Amino acid sequence: MSKALIIDDEHQMRRLLRMVLESRGYEVCEAAEGQLGLQEAAFHRPDVVLLDLGLPGLNGIEVLKRLREWSDVPVLILSVRDQETIKVEALENGADDYVTKPFGTAELLARLTVIQRRRFTRQSAEIVAGALKLDLLHHEASLDDAPLKLTPTEFALLKVLAEHAGRIVTQNQIIKQVWAGQTSDPSEGLRVHINHLRKKLGTTGPRIVNEPGIGYRLEEA
Repeated sequence: MSKALIIDDEHQMRRLLRMVLESRGYEVCEAAEGQLGLQEAAFHRPDVVLLDLGLPGLNGIEVLKRLREWSDVPVLILSVRDQETIKVEALENGADDYVTKPFGTAELLARLTVIQRRRFTRQSAEIVAGALKLDLLHHEASLDDAPLKLTPTEFALLKVLAEHAGRIVTQNQIIKQVWAGQTSDPSEGLRVHINHLRKKLGTTGPRIVNEPGIGYRLEEA
């Protein structure tokens, strides 16, 4: 049974989330404020955290920062705030995904399923995202078991997206990992490489979805 921790100061929201999660077999614990949420996370060691940003006292971003100091538990942000800057801040501080309130329960459960998947196997140095496979040792890629010809930059970019398959990766996160140390702005180059990758992945491979103003998400076909 998976454990879910809800950190939200709204009683009705916690009650709704508990009902939805328990109906899907989750064991649920909850907290109404940030510091208590961190204590619950340390004590219960949940498999996933649903975190509101507008918390009293220690706000959601601060909770996220402190949680990431010692845990890599998947975190789904739930917030009424829909501004791009807020989403980017949450994602760049370690959130795995972001859902804006109000939301549908089907979307919520789907997002939880995605962020709980583990696609990267360090022992085999291989990343698998649906029909796509990346061999990190030999820098080789395949799609439906057929070789996929990629430039070094395309491979590095696809690696970042595949490591976080199903999750939003911000433009800044991609640039820091793929173009580390480059002084000129690679934003335009990023868009060009994304378009090239989309063509190479075609209709049978995972889709690269644009999250306007935020970044990109790799979704299985």
